[in-house]
Amino acid sequence: MTQATDLPNGPSEEEIKKASLSEAAKWYIVHTYAGHENKVARNLKQRVETMGFETRIFDIIVPTRQTIKVQGGKKEEVSEKIFPGYVLVKMILDDESWLLVRTTQGVTAFIGAGNKPTPISEKEVEAIQQFMTQEEPLYKTSFSLGEAVKIVDGPFADFLGTIDSIDETRGKLRVLVSIFGRETPVELDFLQVQKI
Repeated sequence: MTQATDLPNGPSEEEIKKASLSEAAKWYIVHTYAGHENKVARNLKQRVETMGFETRIFDIIVPTRQTIKVQGGKKEEVSEKIFPGYVLVKMILDDESWLLVRTTQGVTAFIGAGNKPTPISEKEVEAIQQFMTQEEPLYKTSFSLGEAVKIVDGPFADFLGTIDSIDETRGKLRVLVSIFGRETPVELDFLQVQKI
């Protein structure tokens, strides 16, 4: 016969209550000053803890994605905001929780119809979270179509050309290079060219 002391500790009543409240919560979009998204998320998390709102505000997400930016001939991985000026908050909306979020420094408004915040669907949040974790980095470049560039690497080094197409997902450019008086398209990596 097993005694109660032999049973593993399951979730406490408080954890069960919080989990069921979290299921009742909805996701809302909060508008912030541009560039203040991370600061708003930090401040809001701190306020939730200090004011005891853990049973009404459950999650705060600044949607970002790791991308590769090419600048000055170097690749660097940067965290890029998917929706600059917006933060996602999972919460049970009532007057007090609304006021706590709305009065957090850097928050300008809730997104919704009129003065009423409108929740977004769980499906939309899942799509955003999936996009945030996608493996393939997106290459960001400062090149533009029709721009004159100098090839700095590869068999066409020191040739000049014009950008014909840009493929940011692969980090490639098609450059029209003048060879023997004819323009020939050549596919190059972002790092193989530089602005003139």
